[in-house]
Amino acid sequence: MHVKPRASRDAIEGEREGALVVRLTAPPVEGEANEALARVLGRALGVAPSAVRILSGATGRRKRVHVGGLDQAEVRSRLEAVCSGGVRS
Repeated sequence: MHVKPRASRDAIEGEREGALVVRLTAPPVEGEANEALARVLGRALGVAPSAVRILSGATGRRKRVHVGGLDQAEVRSRLEAVCSGGVRS
């Protein structure tokens, strides 16, 4: 996953170069962007933000996340639906 903080709006843009691109309005300070990422992904996937955990990359733009309660295939399916439908989070 590639996160772009301080964007004009929160949005899941789809896959680019093998990584999901997520734009966040939050700045990358004191965990604000990480909290925003959990909210945006949670809303898009239909899970609570607390179900989204950052496994690696907490201080960088490249991140790996785990979504509790969903398997990898379900996460991919839901994200594809969000991205193909043009829905902004």
